[in-house]
Amino acid sequence: MSAVKETTQESFRDRIATVDASGRRQWVYVQKPAGRLYNLRTWVSLGFFGLFVALPFVHINGRPLFLFNIPSARFIIFGKVFWPQDFFIFGLTMITFVIFIILFTAAFGRLFCGWVCPQTVFMEMLFRKIEYVIEGSAAQQKLNKTKPWTAGKITRRAIKYGVFYLLSFIIANFFLAYIIGIKELYKIITEPVAQHIGGLTSVILFSGVFFAVYAFFREQACTVVCPYGRLQGVLLDKNSMLVAYDYKRGEPRAKFTKKATLDAGDCIDCFQCVKVCPTGIDIRNGTQMECVGCTACIDACNAIMDKTGKPQGLIRYASESGIAGKEPLHYTTRMKLYTGLLSVLIILLGILLMSRKDVDATVMRTPGMLYQERGTDSVSNLYNIKVANKTTADIPLRLQLEESNGRIEIIGGATVAVKKEEESAGTFFIVLPKRLIQERKSTLNIGLYQGNKRIDIIHTSFLGPVSDQ
Repeated sequence: MSAVKETTQESFRDRIATVDASGRRQWVYVQKPAGRLYNLRTWVSLGFFGLFVALPFVHINGRPLFLFNIPSARFIIFGKVFWPQDFFIFGLTMITFVIFIILFTAAFGRLFCGWVCPQTVFMEMLFRKIEYVIEGSAAQQKLNKTKPWTAGKITRRAIKYGVFYLLSFIIANFFLAYIIGIKELYKIITEPVAQHIGGLTSVILFSGVFFAVYAFFREQACTVVCPYGRLQGVLLDKNSMLVAYDYKRGEPRAKFTKKATLDAGDCIDCFQCVKVCPTGIDIRNGTQMECVGCTACIDACNAIMDKTGKPQGLIRYASESGIAGKEPLHYTTRMKLYTGLLSVLIILLGILLMSRKDVDATVMRTPGMLYQERGTDSVSNLYNIKVANKTTADIPLRLQLEESNGRIEIIGGATVAVKKEEESAGTFFIVLPKRLIQERKSTLNIGLYQGNKRIDIIHTSFLGPVSDQ
């Protein structure tokens, strides 16, 4: 009998909370949360919305603060442009981000998901709140679903979906601004449609995706699509901070009565923690993949504890070890070490980003060509140069041999002209006196100068005959 009971209690792990035994989706009607943490999350979400809308308008030296133009392989982070030549830095950034996710989750659980994840913030702090205004509370929404399609029901549903699509359209425009820039987005909005068919198509496509996610797909984005929830099973341990139910204090559960019961725990089995959960789980079953750490269950439980005269914190931020040992959550040495390691990684990456060259040049000898005789006393080699100008100003690049009596002859002019935020190429000769050539292949240093300022040194090889003198 006990084995059957244990199997029943653990059956929730056989499938996600929003899918029934037959595999059909169960729609989650979320009761509106209320409480201190929900209010705090509301303020955090307002800050998130402000940043999301404002950042595309922030420019540094004429560049957007952030730009992720994947089709053009051009990225701007904190006003610095990254070209395909900088992909090793971008790759290192991705590695650092992955390490950050691993260490942060191991220490602080899904704090990111519950507080600042765009999916959670937009769904719970924008679309869900609008839904409450238009269609009423969770109980009213559930009741309306069973009612026939009257004019009032059709009107409310049409208004809701209309508002949802309008918000999705606005979000899509700002999302596109992070890809192509706010100036290009303004052109799409103001110039004739025929000139920006691709841009308009992108806006409509993104709008449809966001509308589908927030109107229909909802929590499935977290429980089915997002890999982070599935990864937390291997990232969390007994000392990780998470939203947890204190089973030591809460069990055994019993319905609330004014008469105290010695053998009953503090949990009165009111299911308020389940009703406010956006993914439909019962937090009392322990850590689950679907939990996004939104703290709605903490506020709901604390409100019930206040009404029953019991101390708050039956559901709270805690670690598994803390629950078992009845200890409050501490900023442990492990968390401090993780925080320190994350700080070091971010500082190192920041130093690498700040020290990145604004002008990146590659010099190669022209393939298939040997040295050329220049009269009786000189030898030349032909070279190709490619330059990426990552600055916001045009640069006339001057080439000069370092520590040599030779000279450089640029074909077509005295400098290599490189326009701002573009790439340019050129061809030049290096001419050396024969008396300076001591080896068949020697290394030369080419200085790149912007005016009188040397901005880089390029190393290349020079082929020539060995001098007999």
